[in-house]
Amino acid sequence: MAWMAWTLPTAIFFVVIACLLITFTILAIKFPETPRVGVLRIETTRGDRLFITLLGSAFINLAWLGIVGANQPFALIVCLIYAAAVFRWV
Repeated sequence: MAWMAWTLPTAIFFVVIACLLITFTILAIKFPETPRVGVLRIETTRGDRLFITLLGSAFINLAWLGIVGANQPFALIVCLIYAAAVFRWV
């Protein structure tokens, strides 16, 4: 994989995404769910909420990088709070 110039943070990022997808696939097989309507007034499943969380987290990190520039681990805390809110209320 040296041709891709992977760094440790990049590898961790993709491993975490892969683990999330595997976990949510197993959850969907073991515990099927029906879509629910949240605060956005659209039907969402676990997978939809995961996608909304990942997309929103990307924007949070980009905004954090543009506004603050440093201390990116604090952006992770904001993303975790955002993820908890999405899975609770969306």
